[in-house]
Parts: sequence; C-alpha cells; structure tokens
Amino acid sequence: MTQSQSRSTSPASWQPGRPERKGLWIFTRLRDFIDNIANTTPARLALTTFAVAILIFTALLSLPVSSATGEATPLHQALFTAVSAVCVTGLTVVSTAVHWSFFGQLIILIGIFVGGLGTLTLASLLALMVSKKLGVRGKLIAQEAMNSSGRLGEVGTLLRIVIVTSVVIEGALAAALVPRFLSLGESFGQSVWHGIFYAISAFNNAGFTPHSDGIVPYETDLWILIPLMLGVFLGSLGFPVVMVLQQNGLNWKKWNLHTKLTIQVSLILLAAGTVLWGLMEWENTRTIGTMSVGDKIIHSLFASVMTRSGGFNLVDQNQMDSTTMLLSDALMFAGGGSASTAGGIKVTTIAVMFLAIAAEARGDSDVKIYGRTIPEGTMRVAISVIVAGATLVSVSAFLLLQISGASLDRVLFETISAFATVGLSTNLSAELPPSGVYVLAVLMFAGRVGTVTLAAALALRQRSQLYHYPEERPIIG
Repeated sequence: MTQSQSRSTSPASWQPGRPERKGLWIFTRLRDFIDNIANTTPARLALTTFAVAILIFTALLSLPVSSATGEATPLHQALFTAVSAVCVTGLTVVSTAVHWSFFGQLIILIGIFVGGLGTLTLASLLALMVSKKLGVRGKLIAQEAMNSSGRLGEVGTLLRIVIVTSVVIEGALAAALVPRFLSLGESFGQSVWHGIFYAISAFNNAGFTPHSDGIVPYETDLWILIPLMLGVFLGSLGFPVVMVLQQNGLNWKKWNLHTKLTIQVSLILLAAGTVLWGLMEWENTRTIGTMSVGDKIIHSLFASVMTRSGGFNLVDQNQMDSTTMLLSDALMFAGGGSASTAGGIKVTTIAVMFLAIAAEARGDSDVKIYGRTIPEGTMRVAISVIVAGATLVSVSAFLLLQISGASLDRVLFETISAFATVGLSTNLSAELPPSGVYVLAVLMFAGRVGTVTLAAALALRQRSQLYHYPEERPIIG
C-alpha cells in the first residue's frame, strides 16, 4: 500500500490542518452506524429516532423564548409537552394557548407534524437521509409499516407519498378553516395561524388547540366541526388506506384486505359510538341534556370520532356519566388504523381477533374473510399487541392510583387516553406531581411506538424449524 493510499483510508493519518476531512470521517462513521442499525435492528432505530426527537423538542420547549412569560419551563412540563406533541396525544399539563409563546406553539406544531409521520416512517427517512439508502431489512420494515406489496426499490417513493399526502390533506383542511375564522372576527394572521394549527392537529389526531377554551365556543359551528372530524377520521385510517383510496377510489373490489377491514371496522365503531354515546348522555343536563335534538346528534357524532384518537372535546369529560366514561375507555383503547396518526391497539387487530373467535365458534381450521385466509402469524401478533397494551395500561393505572389518590374512573380514563394517544382528559394530568407526569410521559411514548414496533418486529421474526414436538392441547376456558 502506498503512502497516499494509507493517508486516504486511515483517519489517524489526516493532517490537523484539514478539519473538513475529520468532519467527513465523523459523518461517515455516523452513516455506517445508522445504516447498520437499519439493517440489523430497525425496531431499535425507530425507538431511538423517536426518543431523540422528543429530547430535541424538550430542549427547545425548555428555552425561555418558548414560554409566554419569558421564563424557562420546568423540565417535567417541557418533557411532557414534547412527548405529547411528538406522540400526537394532546394531553397537557399547562395551557397551550396561555403558557406557550408563539415560538413555543410553533415548536409544538412541528413536533405534531414530525410525530404524525410515525416511528417506522421517521426511522426509514433518517436512514435514507444519512446513508442515502435502506438495506433489505430496513426496506422490509418500511414495507411492513405501509402494508406495501411493491418492489423494495419503491420504498423511497412510498415515503415521499406519505409526506406529500400529509401536506396536501392538511393544506385542504386549513383552506377550509381559515375563511371561517376570518368571518368570526379574527385578524388575517390569527386566522391563518389557527387554521394551520387545527388542520395539522386534526389530521395527526393530536388534539392540541391554540385557544385557551379549546373548541367549546364552536360547539354548534359545523364550518369548524366538520373539517375537524374529517381530518381526524382520515388521519385515523392510516397512510396505507389513504394510498389505496387514491389509486382505486371507492372501487371495493380493488381494495386490499387491510383497507377493507380498516374502513369497515372504523365505520362500525363510529356508528356504534355515536348511538351509544348519544343514548347515555341524552338526558345528562351537565353535558348535552338541555340541547336541541340536532345539537345532541352533532355532539354524539363528534364525541365518537374524537374518542377514537382525535382528542378534541366539546363537553367536560368529568361531567359525563360513569357508563359513558367506560364506553369512551373502550373506544380509546380500540384506536384507529395501523400506520396511522391514531393510537390504540388498532382496528385491524380487533377485526382479526373477532374473526378468529368466529372461526373457532364455527369449528373452522382457517380464519377467512373476503376470499382470503389470515395467516396464523398475524393472529399471534394481534394477541401480542392486545396483551402488551392491556399490561401497559394496568401497570400505569396502578402507579397513578398510588401517586394521585384519584378515583379509579378518572385514573383509568387518563391512562387509556395516554396509551392510546387520544388526548381527552379529566384534567388529572395537570393535577399530578412530577412523578405522575413522568409515568404518563413514558406511557404515551410506549403507546405510540411500543405496539407498532412490536408488531413490525414480530412480523419479521419468522424462523424455520427443523422439527416439531408432539402436540398436546391444554384445557382452555
């Protein structure tokens, strides 16, 4: 090897007067490190990406310029807000409109947009930006996240479609909201800011509001409520479903199984939630009992949409009947579609489990729907997601009961809202000491990245076995 070759390949031989080469060497090492993680443990890359994003937004929100008073925000409040924004939850410990300055609200909005892209999408984008390529395993993870059956080389194109789709839908929602805020007497600047904020918050199922009293003043304004509901519902379907709708429209026969199940179960939950929520609160004078029939129906539909992960509310959650809170718990835990901005265990998980129960009741050996057989591995992943979600909620609720001393219905409601990244609140979050705030922050992070990453990781952990032990069935039930 010549001296020039040695100098070009060994970082130790670089001259102190050539800092650009040293910087290039650091970048190369970082690129190789990220590329290695993307190829070997993509799930870890997804978790690391989200964690780093949260730390960055926490640091930004801790700055004095981020608060309206010009004072530094305490760590637990900045961290909780950053987690809530990046995990598109919407729970708050301080008022978004009152505590944060315009800069602080802008940071929150950017966090919502970044977090709405999803853990696996962000991890794939990071790998593409740094190493300019995704390894085979990284591409498989990205394909799994978007339910794509195309060639691996098309993954980069799919990621660009995800970002463009988000921007287009959010732009359309903002275009519908800005004129309405203008007509309500807001200045042009305020109207544009509020329209953009609500559009991004709605599509990403975040539930943050730039108004101190939220959207309660607009509880009968359909020009505002309808765009919010449409944005939340579209966001809850997920990018794979939106892309199928873009390509095939409403042609049911051309939809893949994931799209059919997601839309069907979402509509069932939407209709059932509207009817049940309305019946339970119809005579409750603390919520909708004194309203007209039309307003009651609007409130019921709005509540059904938002409990699935939207997070906007028109009534005080503490004033609902206990049965309505239990219904809300169930809807929040269910969540929205996979690879969406919604949380929960996902509607396809629920669909697979009910189909498996129906097949067992009929005595069928296979789980079939719409001319397709669902693999056993998919059912195992569904069971894992449900058990993991229930365990996270149970452990967190136990801890919060010990920390807060609040009633079980409030604690369970707040816990499921955090896990499912919904953002509806009984105001327990703002009442908790720092220890309770950290518990909810960890739960929001685990709820946003835990079940999705677990599902993606398990989906690619199929090992071929050379032998099988004899079967023996234990007694079940």
